[in-house]
Amino acid sequence: MGSAVEYQTLLVGLDSHAQIPDISSYAVEEFLSHKPVAIRWYPRLVGWESRLLWLLSWPSIVVSVSNYMLGFVTLMFTGHLGALELAGASIATVGIQGLAYGIMLGMASAVQTVCGQAYGAKKYAAMGIICQRAMVLHVGAAILLTFVYWYSGAALKAIGQSESIAEEGQVFARGLILQLYAFAISFPMQRFLEAQNIVNPLACIAVVVLIFHILLTWLVVYVLDYGLLGAALTLGLSWWFLVIIQGLYIIFSPSCKETWTGFSMKAFKGMWPYFKLTVASAIMLCLEIWYFQGLVLISGLLTDPKISLDSISICMNYLNWDMQFMLGLAAAASVRVSNELGAGHPMIAKFSVVVVNTTSILISIVLSAIILIFRVGLTKLFTSDSQVTQAVSNLTPLLALSVFLNGIRPILSGVAIGSGWQAVVAYVNLATYYIVALPIGCVLSFKTSLGVAGIWWGMLIGTLLQTTTLFILTAKTNWDAEVAKASDRLKLSANVETLDLVDSI
Repeated sequence: MGSAVEYQTLLVGLDSHAQIPDISSYAVEEFLSHKPVAIRWYPRLVGWESRLLWLLSWPSIVVSVSNYMLGFVTLMFTGHLGALELAGASIATVGIQGLAYGIMLGMASAVQTVCGQAYGAKKYAAMGIICQRAMVLHVGAAILLTFVYWYSGAALKAIGQSESIAEEGQVFARGLILQLYAFAISFPMQRFLEAQNIVNPLACIAVVVLIFHILLTWLVVYVLDYGLLGAALTLGLSWWFLVIIQGLYIIFSPSCKETWTGFSMKAFKGMWPYFKLTVASAIMLCLEIWYFQGLVLISGLLTDPKISLDSISICMNYLNWDMQFMLGLAAAASVRVSNELGAGHPMIAKFSVVVVNTTSILISIVLSAIILIFRVGLTKLFTSDSQVTQAVSNLTPLLALSVFLNGIRPILSGVAIGSGWQAVVAYVNLATYYIVALPIGCVLSFKTSLGVAGIWWGMLIGTLLQTTTLFILTAKTNWDAEVAKASDRLKLSANVETLDLVDSI
């Protein structure tokens, strides 16, 4: 271990007027280990970490937004088929597709954890095995979910939808079965690439597929007039286009030659430890996604369902857009933390958490201010109905608070994924959203005059509790212990030899 003076010398070039040089994580870890670190060095350290963070973040944000836009574009075109078709597609998207999306995306976060830590530990060959193991489990989940899609009409009627809307929803859901299996392959591959910092190609692929999807949907819906089923099948086809390009990149790109060595039967060995992490990951994210989707369904049971549904849908739309942005930032945070833990760098992992949370808070303050300042103008993008506009305007202060909290919560969840805390966060989500927030929201909305605002107040309380709990867990984390846990996790889940990470610090 070198002296503090040697490592201070390494950072002299990090001035605000020069390009930040490539300094190794090992050097920065050694520098941070020499406490106390003088305050004058922190702006330069923040610059070093921010550079790495944004190199990962902006492509991840592009991927997140582009993938979200695939479904958004489909609903836009479906709206031109008629009100009944749009209602059926919308309720199937929220009630059926949302169920599968939460499960698949949640399961994929296990890939992010183990692959990210394997990459940091330079156990490259293990990453391809982990990705294949994830695909096997995802396809198994997709087979089970196929029955939910096929018999979705009965499920939609059970949650109070009319027969006509449920029938249209079933047509749309059955058409989305193709997309379900694309989820099962695409999500693990995407997390596999992100874990090794391959994000720019992912962003390019996502944008190309989005453009292809817009043109194909226009052709199928407007020109060929294949209706609701055609729109759903087109969405599935576009997702499979995404799968094919991602797969070809992994197989043929020199960037993956060390991490992808071909298909192997090793993917079926050591399945149980990885399966447990996958289940915890799925439960963690599903409890969160389903809660927010459930709020939309509950709003339809209020006294004035049309105004309630329209107002909360518009506000949720803005929250979803903000969420896509923050999910991209959270994915980058997860990769940074998992890579540094795998490499045995607890000080950098901790420092990265501080930098990414500070960054997200500053962004959220700006976004919240924009929503408050332009509340009426933004609402008119969706509706000209004066009652809906007023209802949305009344919800805007709560929406702004949600956007602010949304700048912290997903980032802390991303840190949790990078650290492998999915099981703990699952319990936190269950307690804060379902035991606390949901009852409070229902009481305030149905038993008081607050109406839809009561639902939102319940959500705010739950989000605040969840954010506070995750913040405390993160603040109290022993990052040296997390390095040791990363070593054990790789040994169990990735079938690699014991890693002497702690000794290398």
